[in-house]
Order: sequence, then structure tokens, then C-alpha cells
Amino acid sequence: MRASRTEEFKVFAAGRAGHLFRSASLLTSGDVHLAEDLVQETLSRMYVLWGRARRIDNPAAYAQTVLVRTFLTHRRRRSASERPLAELPEGAPVDPDDPALRMTLLRALAQLAPKDRAVVVLRYWEDRSIEETAAALQVSPAAVRTRCTRALGRLRELLGGSLTEFAAR
Repeated sequence: MRASRTEEFKVFAAGRAGHLFRSASLLTSGDVHLAEDLVQETLSRMYVLWGRARRIDNPAAYAQTVLVRTFLTHRRRRSASERPLAELPEGAPVDPDDPALRMTLLRALAQLAPKDRAVVVLRYWEDRSIEETAAALQVSPAAVRTRCTRALGRLRELLGGSLTEFAAR
């Protein structure tokens, strides 16, 4: 019985890892190493819970929630001596069709507060409802709406009327 659960989890992890990594990359503003760590931590936590996963209505959505909470916990625990870089490392993943646009958007996301970034990723990348986002972040729907408004306003400020203005900075 234990082996079948392990096999089920392997299938789940293989099917969700790519999606979790893409979300983690957005949350971390393109830091692929941190994104990999977050996915590893998320899958580790999901494995521990996997025996009880039958009680979880939607394991994929639950894994996304675990990912976001892991990211927010990491941001709270970050050492005061660590400083974010002004430029992303050259090895950061980019969309081969339009790398300048992707880097511009990642830099703009990096300038948002971690919770605002989490709201933007969940609402607009994951296409979750306000209620689902609120549940994932353990806040009220009103807080999600407020954070969405603030985060989108900040992105508009950063990106201006033209994405090329922001990319030139």
C-alpha cells in the first residue's frame, strides 16, 4: 500500500513540477535557484501530507498554496545581510521569443512587495479567483482586492506608458 502512494506521488510531482517551477520563477523574479529550492520544499511538504491527500479536494491547487506560503516564509526569514541585486544574473530563464520584455516584467515584479507579488502571480498568472487567492494567502478577499489594486498601480508606475522606457533603466 505504501509503494502505491509513493508511485501516486511521483506521478503527481512529475506532472506538477514544471507548473510549480514557472510560478516559483515569477514569485522570485527570475531567481531560478531560489525557485528550484521553493519547488523542492513544496514537493517535500506535499509528500509528507500525501497520505492524507485524499482529504484534499484539489492537490494541484493545494500545492500552489504551499508554494506561495513557502515563498512568503522564505521572504520573512531572509537574513538582513542579504541584498537583492539590481540586475538579474545572465543565466536567468527568459522567453526566447521576447527576452527583453520578459526581463522587463521580471524586474518590475521584483520591485513589488512579496505579498503584492504573490497576489499578482496567483490572480493573473495562475488565474485564481479573489476568494481562492485569499484562501491561499490566508487573508480576506478585501485584502486581496486592495493588494491587487496597489500592485497593479505600482506596476503601471514602473512600466510607464511604454515597456521600453522601463527596460532602458
